[in-house]
Amino acid sequence: MSGLNHADSFRDLLVYKKGRELQREIFNLTRSFPKDETFALSSQIRRSSRSIGANIAEAWAKRRYEKHFISKLTDSDGEQMETQHWIETALECGYINESTSKSLHQKCLEIGRMLGGMMDKADLFCGEPPHTLHEEAAPYLADNDTDD
Repeated sequence: MSGLNHADSFRDLLVYKKGRELQREIFNLTRSFPKDETFALSSQIRRSSRSIGANIAEAWAKRRYEKHFISKLTDSDGEQMETQHWIETALECGYINESTSKSLHQKCLEIGRMLGGMMDKADLFCGEPPHTLHEEAAPYLADNDTDD
């Protein structure tokens, strides 16, 4: 994995960035869908494409626990596959052309491959993070020793 930078945040992950790009492209594309699709196809494809990045962010937060990390990445992969379904539906309805469908489909497949790679190498992302206290820890228990 030489040549790859360390990610300090999920926002640094290339797969997250690609998911966000796909989300924006789908949002802009669905603006041209018929108004009667607003609460149907437009809503569904927007939701699934937005969930790709959201689940990557959640996976990042759960990376202390490898199984949780993989589970959230699996959810993200499921969302990209659902997005593929809605892309095919949009094509069949005549809302997008074959070229646009193929382009979006390829972007989904790339995201899927990247997510698969992260799941296969989850141990590189997971584990106990380093802890640094910059200030004194706050008390978590109330002091029971009170003078009456």
